[in-house]
Amino acid sequence: QVQLVESGGGLVQAGGSLRLSCALSGNVFSTDVMDWYRQAPGKQRDLVGTNTKTGTTSYADSVTGRFTISRDNAKNTVYLQMNSLKPEDTAVYYCRARNIAYGRDYWGKGTLVTVSS
Repeated sequence: QVQLVESGGGLVQAGGSLRLSCALSGNVFSTDVMDWYRQAPGKQRDLVGTNTKTGTTSYADSVTGRFTISRDNAKNTVYLQMNSLKPEDTAVYYCRARNIAYGRDYWGKGTLVTVSS
């Protein structure tokens, strides 16, 4: 089992920055891939970006060049640095941990990001 807790959300003006954190606990060594998702009000949950334990990172087109995923393995924490925020980035942001070999995934409860215009 892996537990995830997101933090760092809040209210920010358009053009501003926030850094979200996802703290992992439990069997963190079984985690192969970390994802960040977001869900805006009334919309489906969409993938924001992915980071593998080998260091490969990919992003949705809508956030490429503005968002960056990084890991601090010593702290068992994954970050989502969000710059040049836009009102359309307003959503609840979730992190997800995946164990590829066993086909398991774990989700946090999310943190709300609100970007005002």
